[in-house]
Amino acid sequence: MRIKQIGLIVLMLSVFNGTLFSQDAQIINVSNRSTVSLNGYWRYIVDPYQTGFYDYRQIQRDTQTRPSTAESLFLGYKAQFPGDRVEYDFDKADNLLVPRDWNSQKENLFYYEGAIWYYKAFNYVPTSDNMRQFLYFGAVNYEAHVYLNGEKLGMHQGGFTPFNFEITGKLKPNDNFVILMVDNTRKPEAVPTINTDWWNYGGITRDVKIVEVAETFIQDYFVQLAPDNSELIQISVRLNGDEIAGQTVSIDIPEAKIKVNVVTDENGLATTQVRARKLNLWHPENPYLYDVNIVHNDNVLHDRIGFRTIKTRGSDILVNGKSVFLRGICIHEENGVRGGRAYSEEDARMLLGWAKELGCNFVRLAHYPHNENMVRIADEMGIMVWSEVPVYWTIHWENENTFNNARNQLVQMITRDKNRASVIIWSMANETPVSESRTAFLKRMIETTRSMDQVRLISAALERHTKPGTDNIQVIEDPLQEFVDVISFNQYIGWYAGLPERCATAVFEINYDKPVIISEFGGGALQGHHGSKDQMWTEEFQEHLYDETLKMLEKIPQLRGITPWILADFRSPRRTLSDIQDGWNRKGVISQTGNRKKAFYVLREYYLTKKEQFK
Repeated sequence: MRIKQIGLIVLMLSVFNGTLFSQDAQIINVSNRSTVSLNGYWRYIVDPYQTGFYDYRQIQRDTQTRPSTAESLFLGYKAQFPGDRVEYDFDKADNLLVPRDWNSQKENLFYYEGAIWYYKAFNYVPTSDNMRQFLYFGAVNYEAHVYLNGEKLGMHQGGFTPFNFEITGKLKPNDNFVILMVDNTRKPEAVPTINTDWWNYGGITRDVKIVEVAETFIQDYFVQLAPDNSELIQISVRLNGDEIAGQTVSIDIPEAKIKVNVVTDENGLATTQVRARKLNLWHPENPYLYDVNIVHNDNVLHDRIGFRTIKTRGSDILVNGKSVFLRGICIHEENGVRGGRAYSEEDARMLLGWAKELGCNFVRLAHYPHNENMVRIADEMGIMVWSEVPVYWTIHWENENTFNNARNQLVQMITRDKNRASVIIWSMANETPVSESRTAFLKRMIETTRSMDQVRLISAALERHTKPGTDNIQVIEDPLQEFVDVISFNQYIGWYAGLPERCATAVFEINYDKPVIISEFGGGALQGHHGSKDQMWTEEFQEHLYDETLKMLEKIPQLRGITPWILADFRSPRRTLSDIQDGWNRKGVISQTGNRKKAFYVLREYYLTKKEQFK
């Protein structure tokens, strides 16, 4: 990659963030910056008619010159005298924990989809003078309108990506308050669209922080190996502030004996490449991370970064030049043991620990960007990651606002995680029906991804079908195969297509010399429900299905990975079978209570074999 192209990795962020969404340019590596947490209990008011947002003529209250203090909840107004009519009171409202979803905290909110107003009062004293402050949200599902001390900061769409607003000069020593209107209403033009197979957890589901930075600060950076050269580190840094041109930034990797200075251009961007011999390369068997310090004007931003190459050659996936088999599993961002959306470091260690016990070196984080804890801990544990945006099933392909929404979420995902060695695949979509408008939409997503990151692979979970005129020849007739690096597809032969015995006669025709990942397969079983291998919903049926499926997939010569569906049972309103599903998708090899099903051990044994085969 040329130095000019490296700069696109951070420069593209400013291009896309201003088109449809009003958050400020994204700040990365918030966990290693000076922050003040706003996590904890927040007051909340349920507002299904959005009375606090629209007046009775459906005019948005926060656009009015003099919004009603009686009903405009974003003002956080309190009655000043006995005759002062105010139709809400946050001080008397109940509490919700942040970060958490609202569905798992309150029984009456379990199925709720709509608007809820969150309120948090706080005092603030800056840690030092001449600092800037940003209000940061790890994720809010789905649409968030954000207000500070009654003033609107902006809005954000997308339930799984971070965003921030500058609040410098807007804070007081005492009696500050943040108010959010959070709306998780599903909409056909949204991303994801109205129809999904997972629970629509609403709320402020990830951390809320005030981020403190210098007047000119390091907003974004990229420090990774070049795609084809394990001795060349590509570096780009972007500053934010009034004095961004001609600034010296130092990148220091002490253990690698690398220290290089770069000077920013008029846009605050600096790029370079540096030789690095004898690096201890990151690999699932050796997840080595280097301490990296990025310094500007004595302000040090610390990170831990692994260095590895990832590329394809024919049907092989090469990590540091060596062919690997991706021993994977799909994961939803859910902690069934506790109940609700997963969000914490402990949640991530539990889910990835289960995957590690299964023998995985790879996970597919479906069907949306998971929280940053997941990819950072995957870095530490040596687990490679497929990261995905929620372009799921039937999106409004011809709607430009829908595309901008999807692209914005893609950009935010890549921006946050582009320095994580564990992330090897960016996924564009899941099970989307082929059409000209759909393929054009996804090609534009791929173009955006390649312009931002040329050191990772691109894929999408496609669909298979039986070739017309044949009994059991399986084909993937999707033009997107030409544009991705890895051909991935979901297949449920033996579950949605026939019974497990059909696997024995299935033949896959794949006409590309590219690696193949089976991105989903499996079937449901209620943990503890036993019977014959022919009895659906039993552990024995699921075990038999895994046995037959794995034998079938082994006949695919290009096969270089699998991610069965799914690690653990998860909630889904689509799953209504009483005494079996009860609102849970039962395809997990682990139950929601953490108990291993029989299929878990079939898959673990298979992975032990593949590990020996791809030493």
